[in-house]
Amino acid sequence: MRAALINFAYLVAATLFVLGFKGLSSPRTAVRANMIGALGMLIAVVATLLDRGIVSYGVILAGLGAGSAIGAVLALNIRMTAMPQMVALLNGFGGGASVLVAGSALLGALALGQALPYQSSVATAASGIIGAVTFWGSLVAYAKLQELVPGRPQAFPGQQILNGGLLLVSLLLGAWLVREPHATGLYWGLVIVASVLGVTSVLPIGGADMPVVICLLNSYSGLAACATGFVLNNNGLIIAGSLVGASGIILSQIMCKAMNRSLANVLFGGLGAEVATGPLADEVYAGKVKAASPQEIAMVMETARRVVIVPGYGMAVSQAQHAVRDLARLLESRGTEVEFGIHPVAGRMPGHMNVLLAEANIPYEKVKEMSEIN
Repeated sequence: MRAALINFAYLVAATLFVLGFKGLSSPRTAVRANMIGALGMLIAVVATLLDRGIVSYGVILAGLGAGSAIGAVLALNIRMTAMPQMVALLNGFGGGASVLVAGSALLGALALGQALPYQSSVATAASGIIGAVTFWGSLVAYAKLQELVPGRPQAFPGQQILNGGLLLVSLLLGAWLVREPHATGLYWGLVIVASVLGVTSVLPIGGADMPVVICLLNSYSGLAACATGFVLNNNGLIIAGSLVGASGIILSQIMCKAMNRSLANVLFGGLGAEVATGPLADEVYAGKVKAASPQEIAMVMETARRVVIVPGYGMAVSQAQHAVRDLARLLESRGTEVEFGIHPVAGRMPGHMNVLLAEANIPYEKVKEMSEIN
């Protein structure tokens, strides 16, 4: 009876997750959708706490209290311009948690003398590899965005060969772990190799390409959580991880298409590196870029009937969203129609420009996606 109740609670939570995702598609329903998703997570957490496998609630409650306190402090003090760094860290925490939980489940099963099922062995290896790549890759992304390390692409000779070798070694260690699940050293070995892979994969990527990287790492964190759900036999975690992983992959593909890149180019660390083939930027834009003074821009806008403002990372760095809002209101007071066009990869994370414009109280109906504004 208790198992049926827990599974029903997970089903309700999954339904709320899906409704939350649907609501996030519109700024008008985003806040309510966020609350719906939070309610679903609360139900999933409560259902998990009802599991008979829990021996003591003391450590769990301590972790909940500490995590809630830290999360509240970060949420209340984070600046909108630092939101990409925050998202990168949260992605990393998700991946790191998957690594630790899967490792703990492996050690717990061996301590009890239980044979690890084949499915659990595969899921444990997947959690270790994907989670470690996500954690360390996200830390590198955070360091680049926070300017703790240079944001420019840091390519090095043999980068692709090294990454391919690290991936192959981690997969071989994972396969070995599946064959010999009692050898815990194999698990921590693949975690170490995957950690190095996470660092070397993100280091060559420049700051301008960070939105795709953060989106992809978010997808990885979801896949790691899904794999951990199989390790723990937790249906709620499997569903939630699948939703995050699938949505992240889809969004990454959309962003890559907007950048005229392939998803394979992102997955194999080609993003941010110079492409040997194809025309150079100087050749593409030769004779098409025109310099203009502020006075000339003002004269053009004064006579314009429709103005489309396309914000970018410069607006975020200079925190000029409020000045842009004032400009839009001034133009509208003169009878000019003003709209905002958002490129999918503008800024340093998915939706970066939308967040800044919302902070400046730009009406939602004036903010258009690239396909819509074109």
